[in-house]
Amino acid sequence: MNEVFENNGLITKLQSFYINNRKLILGATALFITIISIYLINYQLTNKNNEEAAKIYNQWISQEIETDEGKLTSKKLFGELIMNYKNSGYTQIAILNQASLDASDENFEDAIKHFSLLIELTNGFNGNKLFNKIARINKSRLLYNQKNYDEALLILEKYKSSSDAMIHELIGDILNKQNKFDLAKEQYLIAKDRYIDEMSISIVNMKISNID
Repeated sequence: MNEVFENNGLITKLQSFYINNRKLILGATALFITIISIYLINYQLTNKNNEEAAKIYNQWISQEIETDEGKLTSKKLFGELIMNYKNSGYTQIAILNQASLDASDENFEDAIKHFSLLIELTNGFNGNKLFNKIARINKSRLLYNQKNYDEALLILEKYKSSSDAMIHELIGDILNKQNKFDLAKEQYLIAKDRYIDEMSISIVNMKISNID
């Protein structure tokens, strides 16, 4: 009998709590349902967008760019990826490929433009850190070759504490061109400590010797 009274008392308390806090409880429930719904919708849209981006990407890489028709179709497909699927990994791979192709063809301005776009798309906490790093290094090299040393250095600012020897060597090259020899030597010494292959170490040693 006591258990019945205790259960009835608990139910009464719960009913009283619900009545007193009904708006808060209903609001929290509605918010939870909304968040879950948004997540599920975004997940489905992302999957659908990736599938569509994959189709366009596969069409893009299959184009024969040696022909005028192939170049035109390739340009159209590439533009469609950037316009409609810029957050897709397929689009980012396409931009990286195109930027590298531009650089190898000595279309340096186009290469810088595409590396800049890739940096923009892969920036931030949820961005693709690897693609962002590759794009920054390549853009910095192109700017270095154009003697735009300040911007080349600025784009590598976030990697000052990086463990990547190649980045420190590149920063050293830029500083060397700016006649900041002591700072350049510091970067070369960091690169030397972090390289593991003898060829790279030898090259850095030569650069240090040239400064000395």
